[in-house]
Amino acid sequence: MNQIFGDEYLRSPNDNDINRLLQIGKAHGFLGMLNSIDCMLWEWKNCPVAWQDQYRRGDYRKPIVILEIVASQDLWIWHVYYGVVGSNNDINVLNQLPMFNHILESQAPLMQFTINETLYNMGYHLTDDIYLD
Repeated sequence: MNQIFGDEYLRSPNDNDINRLLQIGKAHGFLGMLNSIDCMLWEWKNCPVAWQDQYRRGDYRKPIVILEIVASQDLWIWHVYYGVVGSNNDINVLNQLPMFNHILESQAPLMQFTINETLYNMGYHLTDDIYLD
């Protein structure tokens, strides 16, 4: 997989990708948007019987896993995370992802855009309101 697809698909976005993503967002009225991020619960249909209890949550009878995905408008998937549900939710899954380390390490791509007379120096990922907490 790595040998065949690694250079093109198993990587972080490069400068050309980022520029393309910014242009797609701009064309839809979202200046500075890189892509969308969301978290969902996904039923694990073929979960081994011995594991089913640890993949259940009180409000779900069937085994489930958390799926978090980052995708761009052209359906390019930039990041996927699967995890055990338990006490995981959108916020604490996001807090343990290596995806945003480049921001914490000040290695995020530099870009500038202005919205409502406010200058921003980094792109953003479009999310639902759960991430605002």
